[in-house]
Amino acid sequence: MPSLKEVRIRIASVKSTQQITSAMKMVAASKLRRAQNAILKLRPYAAKLKEILQNLSASVDSAGENVYARQSKPEKVLIIVLTSNRGLCGAFNSNIIKTAVQLINEKYRPAYENNSLSLMTIGRKGTEFFTKRGYKVIESHDALYDQLTWENVAVIAESLMLSFATNHYDRIDIVYNQFRNAAVQKITVEQFLPIEPPSSDASTAKASQVDYIFEPSQEEIVSELIPKSLKIQFYKALLDSYASEHGARMTAMHQATDNARDLLKELNLQYNKARQASITKEILEIVSGAEALKG
Repeated sequence: MPSLKEVRIRIASVKSTQQITSAMKMVAASKLRRAQNAILKLRPYAAKLKEILQNLSASVDSAGENVYARQSKPEKVLIIVLTSNRGLCGAFNSNIIKTAVQLINEKYRPAYENNSLSLMTIGRKGTEFFTKRGYKVIESHDALYDQLTWENVAVIAESLMLSFATNHYDRIDIVYNQFRNAAVQKITVEQFLPIEPPSSDASTAKASQVDYIFEPSQEEIVSELIPKSLKIQFYKALLDSYASEHGARMTAMHQATDNARDLLKELNLQYNKARQASITKEILEIVSGAEALKG
């Protein structure tokens, strides 16, 4: 059985850890509230804009006006991996990295073997993993989360669209965590470019057929609305990942705080037992000494 001093040291250590995890939980909850409000406000707008984007792309594709809807065999591929800069958020980063590696090995293996598969990482955890393992990481934007604004995201989105339009890539996918709630994040692989055509299902095809009236002109709508829609989709993915990170961290710190509380109960019980045993031993020694004096 450990000594009283050892148990006291462990109790003090666990209490200190509990205070840290509790504080980190509160900080994550505060950041989550802001991030959650941002993604929930943007999501309906982004969903409707994506629907319009798909219909608009289908309507102009035949005229050859929409370079962003160009479909071709994915020989030159770019995968954008969204992780976090810091840990202590459960399996948030490991699940994304695992999904990205699985996507490379199963779907884009020929491109990877031909050295025509590239990665863009946003988040230090993803950058460190793929760089150390020799993947072709062409860009890293780890500091983006420090100033996650529309202006900063739009610059990266424009660069991606230019790379696709100039045939530098045939396919661009985004791997990220989609925010559901503080405890649930859905791992999502989303095709960013080319723009996916509307669903061909009979139930949704009828609903998605919209006869648009173009004003001032079809060409101007294509040149203005489609790039803006793509930027919105990219911004939404980043906000989803950012909110998911804080949700995962808050949940992880909540579990760590609960585990520390349970461990403290066990240690206090262990301390009381050791203290009781020590007192009993001292009493026995006193009684034994007294009996020896009588004799």
